[in-house]
Amino acid sequence: MDVIETGNGNLTIVAVHGIQGTRASWTPLATAMQDEARFVLPNLRGRAEAARGKGPEDYTLDGFADDLERTVRDHVGERPYLLAGRSMGVSVSLQYLARGGVPRPRGVLLMSGTPTLDRARWFTARGPALVEEIAERERRLALVAPADRQAVAWTWESIRGTSQLGLLRTVREPVLIVHGRDDEDSPYAHAEALAAGLPDATLVGLSGIGHSILKDATADVAHHLRVFIARLNWS
Repeated sequence: MDVIETGNGNLTIVAVHGIQGTRASWTPLATAMQDEARFVLPNLRGRAEAARGKGPEDYTLDGFADDLERTVRDHVGERPYLLAGRSMGVSVSLQYLARGGVPRPRGVLLMSGTPTLDRARWFTARGPALVEEIAERERRLALVAPADRQAVAWTWESIRGTSQLGLLRTVREPVLIVHGRDDEDSPYAHAEALAAGLPDATLVGLSGIGHSILKDATADVAHHLRVFIARLNWS
């Protein structure tokens, strides 16, 4: 596993990046909260120095959930923690939670994601054209330290037909959903579907914010996360 820890706070946050991102996408929030939280930041398979797969079969949501479970086991242990996911990281987090990942988080933060990847339109091309579309989205979102494009293509081929709506009711932890109201990649209706399906969810919509929520609304995300943590009576 390719995992780093950063920050000095008593709160532990395990944060999962999106389909084209790496752990670098969490840098703005980790920096803003460096004195409040210790961030555990994995690069999932196919990203940066993490292990590479050989095809779509190596980039399933269950495979990514395996990476997350290993990260929690090796870097958190039995300590309380908060699980955070952005974009595809939402899907990975839901997969981990729904299959009974242990230890369980005290709470969950989900951003810019969807419970219905089969309805998402992150990419539309197939074959060689998909890698070109991935490069264009990389430029549009101005991604910092983006993922390997072939790994992204194989990931999308593996996960694009999945729906997790049926899994949402199994998530019993308190969940904070923060989502840009102007997100074109995961429209706000996807966040509303998440909130409707989860037993204990709070939805916060940020006006004027798109898919790059960690970069474009760092202060807002940090504020709402602090309020959520206070509600959990973290000690």
